[in-house]
Amino acid sequence: MQNKLFYSVCFGFIFGVFLRSFIFVDIYLVILLGAISFALFLFFFLASSEHSEDGLISKNQWGIISGIFILAFCIGIFRFNMVDAPAPSVFESHVGEKVSFSGIITDEPDIRENNQKLTIETQVDMAKTKILATVNLDEDFKYGDQINFSGKLQRPENFIADQGKNFDYVNYLRKDGIFYVMNYMDAEIISRENGNKIKSVLFYVKQKFLEKMNFAIKSPENLLMSGLILGEKASFSQELRKSFIDTGTIHIVALSGYNITIVAEWFMKLFAFLPKNLGIGMGMFAIFLFIIMTGASSTALRAGIMATLVLVARATGRNYDVARALVLAGVFMILLNPFILVYDISFQLSFISTVAVIFFTPKIEKYFLWVTTLFKLRDILSVTCAVYIFVLPFILYKMGNLSLVALPANILILPFIPFTMLLGFLTSFLGIIWYALAVPLGYVSYLMLHYELGVINFFANIPFASLSIPNFPLTLTILVYGYFIYILFSRSIKSSLTTSF
Repeated sequence: MQNKLFYSVCFGFIFGVFLRSFIFVDIYLVILLGAISFALFLFFFLASSEHSEDGLISKNQWGIISGIFILAFCIGIFRFNMVDAPAPSVFESHVGEKVSFSGIITDEPDIRENNQKLTIETQVDMAKTKILATVNLDEDFKYGDQINFSGKLQRPENFIADQGKNFDYVNYLRKDGIFYVMNYMDAEIISRENGNKIKSVLFYVKQKFLEKMNFAIKSPENLLMSGLILGEKASFSQELRKSFIDTGTIHIVALSGYNITIVAEWFMKLFAFLPKNLGIGMGMFAIFLFIIMTGASSTALRAGIMATLVLVARATGRNYDVARALVLAGVFMILLNPFILVYDISFQLSFISTVAVIFFTPKIEKYFLWVTTLFKLRDILSVTCAVYIFVLPFILYKMGNLSLVALPANILILPFIPFTMLLGFLTSFLGIIWYALAVPLGYVSYLMLHYELGVINFFANIPFASLSIPNFPLTLTILVYGYFIYILFSRSIKSSLTTSF
């Protein structure tokens, strides 16, 4: 009974948030539906209690489950309504006008090829909001800087991406509390170090990490390493980004639980001579270091949680318990920020790839028995194909691009990614201690990265390497993942349907 109630609550909440992400639901209707569902639950619960000796509990179980599910569904809608606050009217009245504000940079500057983007929190009277401002590369802005800035205040607008897919830029920014944009503003730094001290230290560590990496590994290979380890894609040129998308390898430079798991598992292999629990502990320590290096962003924290669950599942083999933990972790993250369920691609990739590694990999391992176990090649190929198959429908829906060369490109690249990431991690870490230690590893890293970029560019330049499918339907995506869920959990579902409380 506890298991059924647990999943009823979790999935009811998730479906509520999912529906509300697309459709506005009046709060009074939610309260009414919630009251009805609670009454439904109470009715069947009391009925089952009165007739428990007559074996009638099983007849009332679906009434109880339905009541709980609908109630959790309403809570999901209600939670989204709570965070879906309108933009402050004091700022709305100045949209389209040139304005001057004072504010604090609340996130690490996003350095691009030709500009940098700053997330600025500003306040007028009692109203606060965040503005994403684009500025030139001339000024060295940092997290925690207080600045005076002026420019034309604008609302963000959705746009058509390169693949012809409509990108919901408005809600993509809303998930981070950003309501407005300001292009090429004038700014003046008033003071520094006004941010959170711990966050400032974490960003400093990340910058040092990147600095040593860029010093030891030449460009553009260092850009790929930054993407692999830290999910840094901002400095990618349009041509390089397109090559990743056309070859179906863009997922390797997304900050997800899969990427972090790779580094953590290599740490576990390095310390395989230790007792098993200590080995797992070293893997978790690697995840902790990884999160610190990325500045402990919310994206990195979510990916770190997913990676930890993968480690525990693969080390203990207790997939059932980890499945509950994975669902609970996902619900907790969505509870904190409901926007991430639909509008945060890193969260979605982390969750999907984590499910693939834990549950789908064992299903397809039997097809790779012909692959040698030397250097864990069989495991790497199994995980690679499992993750690729599982994320493909999601990539089609989100990016509208079907790569016809993705399978060979991924097979030729992904077996080398774990070692490349480990080398990059060690190169930067040793570079912080003493640069001379990082040079040999940096050169080996460069050679591997050069090979991987060569493979990507080779396949990207093949005519008709990819097809644009800008209107891949959401309903088909849901059906495909529904089929995947049935394949993975059909026994559990059938058992749940035939077993009484």
